[in-house]
Amino acid sequence: MGLTRRTMLPSAAARARDMPTLKIGRLSDMRGPYKDLAGPGAVAAVNQAQEEYGLSGKGMKVEVLSADHLNKPDIGSTVARQWFDRDGVDLIVDVANSGVALAVAGVAKEKDKVCVNPSAATSDLNGSACNANTIHWVYDTYMLAKSTGGAMVKAGGESWLFITANYAFGKASRRGTTGFVTGAGGKVLGSVAYPFPGRSDFASYLIDAQASGAKVLGLANAGTDTINVTRQAKEFGVTAKMRLAGLLLFLTDIDSLGLEIARGIMPFGGATFRAPAQLGWGNAMRFLLTAEEFGAEEAMRIGLVQEVVPAPAQLERATEIAAMIAAQAPLGVQATLANARVAREAGEREAVEHLGENVPRVLRSADAGEGVRSFLERRAGHFAGE
Repeated sequence: MGLTRRTMLPSAAARARDMPTLKIGRLSDMRGPYKDLAGPGAVAAVNQAQEEYGLSGKGMKVEVLSADHLNKPDIGSTVARQWFDRDGVDLIVDVANSGVALAVAGVAKEKDKVCVNPSAATSDLNGSACNANTIHWVYDTYMLAKSTGGAMVKAGGESWLFITANYAFGKASRRGTTGFVTGAGGKVLGSVAYPFPGRSDFASYLIDAQASGAKVLGLANAGTDTINVTRQAKEFGVTAKMRLAGLLLFLTDIDSLGLEIARGIMPFGGATFRAPAQLGWGNAMRFLLTAEEFGAEEAMRIGLVQEVVPAPAQLERATEIAAMIAAQAPLGVQATLANARVAREAGEREAVEHLGENVPRVLRSADAGEGVRSFLERRAGHFAGE
């Protein structure tokens, strides 16, 4: 029987009907304080991930539903139930609010569905509220508190007052940071909580902070709330007397604040110890202490990046470099990378000892023999990782 366009169409339609469908619900803050951190950007990211992974070409259809939870746990849990029960959603992603995330995680457990959370930070998601249906794939308040609280005390900020968003993230952030501050010998003089969401005027809280005598003002909030508090702290002269410790601060927040207004915040995410190690003391101090901006060419000069390529070509060039690495002897690549990591994390002495343990193993490998033969025969090596 000959095939025609008419006879082929029904079979193609049948294949489309038989193709399994993955339904993803993207639940986020589309208009509130976290819209710049998630919101429309998260919508674009989900769509981009779907296109790049190419599920449709692998025998699976993908449908994406979107909703705004308005930063209210009851709305978030209601949407989750409707999606799971009525719309056949398989997993929920994003969320971008700790209170909503806890509620949705509970619904996912109840319905035996999946919640992938890459944006809500409360450590309760992998602590007291941990369950087998929720993946907490992001920073959390424990990590944020540990990296900031103890370090600020050691830097002289031994007395703290918190301005806290009165919901799950703010409470967990304040609670965790308080533990690390007191554990490092500091003290917490108090905390003022404000209703979340919906607050934009923080004047009364900042006046209380100035009067407290604390050396550090801990910002147990995020998004536009952190931006507004920081701006108003500058206007009220708080940054002249207190250090601001933003417990969750993004590069987009710094861009919104401007460098002058952000000057009252010290680098607290690891820059004070990673930058000198990677850039050298002089380069690191120049940019950390001046808050001077720099572009791609300067980043390459100081060793922050190794190569600058035009914007559309980054992935292509990175893939080329990865292919060059993959063409080398696997055992040699693995051993080199492992020894370099020991040197960076434990120091040169440990790296020398590590070399003594691993060099003989690599030199005895079949790949090492192939390397010598390929050199003598003036050809590329063919390595098997043995």
